[in-house]
Amino acid sequence: MSDTDNKEVPLPDLENGAMQTVEDAGSLAPMDEADESVNRGAADLEAVFDVPVQVSAVLGRARMEVGELLRLGPGAVLELDRKVGEAIDIYVNNRLVARGEVVLVEEKLGVTMTEIIKADK
Repeated sequence: MSDTDNKEVPLPDLENGAMQTVEDAGSLAPMDEADESVNRGAADLEAVFDVPVQVSAVLGRARMEVGELLRLGPGAVLELDRKVGEAIDIYVNNRLVARGEVVLVEEKLGVTMTEIIKADK
């Protein structure tokens, strides 16, 4: 490996909020405290903490006519396009961001993310 290949890549230190770099053989070394322009942490995102977003966990979809929908009553079973155990889609502001599984937590349904979907730009 030549000297030109030795580039430092900043990595966040999630426990202390400081940045670390990856050098040579993958050893971790603290960055110079004077380089504040690269030092980023959760505090930098504080401005967006209160921005509301809509999160949807889609178990499946069904297509039907309005007449069929109006005939549904209590206890009716609606067949969805997914199978039991199949991953569900997780949307944030109508954009697919992850897939996950339905879990039961203290008598309530929840979702565990199992895969993050990267957005293609």
